[in-house]
Amino acid sequence: MREIVLDTETTGFEPEEGHRIVEIGAVELFNHMPTGNTYHQYINPERPMPKEAFEVHGLGNEFLADKPKFVEVGLDFLEFIGTDSVLVIHNAKFDMKFLNAELRWAGMPLIPDDRALDTLAMARRRFPGSPATLDALCRRFSIDNSARTLHGALLDSEILAEVYLELIGGRQPGFGLHPVDSAQKNAAGVNEAWRPKPRPEPLPPRLTAEESEAHSAFVGKLGEAAIWHRYD
Repeated sequence: MREIVLDTETTGFEPEEGHRIVEIGAVELFNHMPTGNTYHQYINPERPMPKEAFEVHGLGNEFLADKPKFVEVGLDFLEFIGTDSVLVIHNAKFDMKFLNAELRWAGMPLIPDDRALDTLAMARRRFPGSPATLDALCRRFSIDNSARTLHGALLDSEILAEVYLELIGGRQPGFGLHPVDSAQKNAAGVNEAWRPKPRPEPLPPRLTAEESEAHSAFVGKLGEAAIWHRYD
């Protein structure tokens, strides 16, 4: 199963008020494990960066001036996320409205809302009444976010991936370590395709000579019907 953990940084809170995306970061997971495949792109918002947004993201107008516009990178982003991967997003409603606004303005296909999995909602269900910000969840799960002095899309995505794995029960959320073809199981549900291998060398005995002699003397007193005689 392929999942994409993603984050966006923007000039403000509402795309309908003219605010735009300035950065996208995404991390690929496969079967809940990071693959090392990432997407990261700074974007020219085609508008001034408000002072308050600069203070949060550290991205100034001069830095963004020579970056590509969304219309130039939108298709690359869509190719990275694919058409059916789950999008893991913290406060998904915010990021989805900006992504779909940018895609709509660029004349590109929109992303269905039902592809998004909101980790903010997951955290609130699991820890009702507790803070559910990304920083708060890092503290709860002892995840190092010391590098997060400013909001950055790729770093936040990497941190969110760790938080998400903890929210679903850690890196191995189930007890089955490997998928097993149901055809390989017998009626009792036992996987017949797997058999334990013999040890290349037997384990050394842990009984002392005195303990072994004492045990033999004890078994000798029990007679020929003693169960131990079956394994002599």
